[in-house]
Amino acid sequence: MPAKTHQFPCLSDNFGVLIHDPATGATASIDAPEAAPIEAALRETGWTLSDILVTHHHADHTGGIAELKAKHKCRVIGPRAEASKIEDLDATYGGGDTVNVGSLVARVIDTPGHTAGHISLVFDEDKLAFVGDTLFSIGCGRVIEGTPAQMWDSLLKLRALPDDVTFFCGHEYTQANIKFALTIEPENSALIVRAREVDELRAQGKPTLPTTLGAEKAANCFLRADVPSVAAAVGMAGKPAAEVFAEIRARKNKF
Repeated sequence: MPAKTHQFPCLSDNFGVLIHDPATGATASIDAPEAAPIEAALRETGWTLSDILVTHHHADHTGGIAELKAKHKCRVIGPRAEASKIEDLDATYGGGDTVNVGSLVARVIDTPGHTAGHISLVFDEDKLAFVGDTLFSIGCGRVIEGTPAQMWDSLLKLRALPDDVTFFCGHEYTQANIKFALTIEPENSALIVRAREVDELRAQGKPTLPTTLGAEKAANCFLRADVPSVAAAVGMAGKPAAEVFAEIRARKNKF
């Protein structure tokens, strides 16, 4: 039976998301920004929390773990490289590992850059990816603990996933990201279409995510640092893609 997902807002601009296995009743929260919205989502869906799968150690992704674990006795799994920074872990994972939510199977990918040990989770059979703060719609995470080269490598791993994979990320940043992206690729037709779509969604109070990786590959300049026209747009024609990415990220930091 295919996985079911339920996305909902947390904190000021975070997303929470549950993934549910109808075959076994298992349900995982991908990160736990805060407990109350997750509890509300569980009541709304009627699902029972069995697992919390953590992408990285930042407090806006882990703040609800202790309360949820105390109530639900759920299993908490987090990045092996960040285990010392996340309390209440029962197990750890890293790139190349797999993790089950009931009968659902996720492949763990190391995606450092935003944090040193950030991971992403790909449920290949269900064509779902949970990427935390590595990739945003029309953006990417700020490079805090890693290097731009690491982040570019992490984005390439996600870009290599099939176009029809639906991805969920940690924040509702799309509209602001588009304003920046248009300074890099003002004539990108896919970006222009996405901008209109996002404006309509936000005007209706609707989220801009999830979306597909195919849509991102066409419109997200952070995934397009190896496209010659993007390099030229930032005055770096012929430069290595990792350097072009670093320039785009630096510009976004100041935008």
